[in-house]
Amino acid sequence: MEQKSFYLDTCIWLNLFKKEGNPEKGIPYWKLAKDFIEKVIFSENSEIIYSGVVIKEIKFKLDDEEKLKEKLSFLEKENRFRFVKLTEEDYYFARKLESNLRYQLSFYDCLHIALCKRLNFILVTRDKYLIKIARKHITAERPEDLFI
Repeated sequence: MEQKSFYLDTCIWLNLFKKEGNPEKGIPYWKLAKDFIEKVIFSENSEIIYSGVVIKEIKFKLDDEEKLKEKLSFLEKENRFRFVKLTEEDYYFARKLESNLRYQLSFYDCLHIALCKRLNFILVTRDKYLIKIARKHITAERPEDLFI
């Protein structure tokens, strides 16, 4: 069976790390993120990808230093997680995309698309606008819409 590589947007990590979501409105976002990540961890042909951009965004959004260290350690130690570096090609594509979109999508989101495009990763995000734009270039879905 073909290896599937899922690149999780920062919002998915933050859903999990910050336990985001309202249980009164259905399954909380953090639970959906946790379930998806566990499916990948226990699969035989899937992996989760993260990049320096994701780490920068997590550092910016998590203000608890101890919690941050714990979460970054989790990313580094899990066997099914792989760190991938961005290239000049990714930055060039992202700047071009950002400009073509008239800056309606953040540069970091454009970098996520660029990396996924170059390496044929599936972008996993909760951002509806990002999904809409990304689908013009790559596969992009919410975690609960993916089957592993």
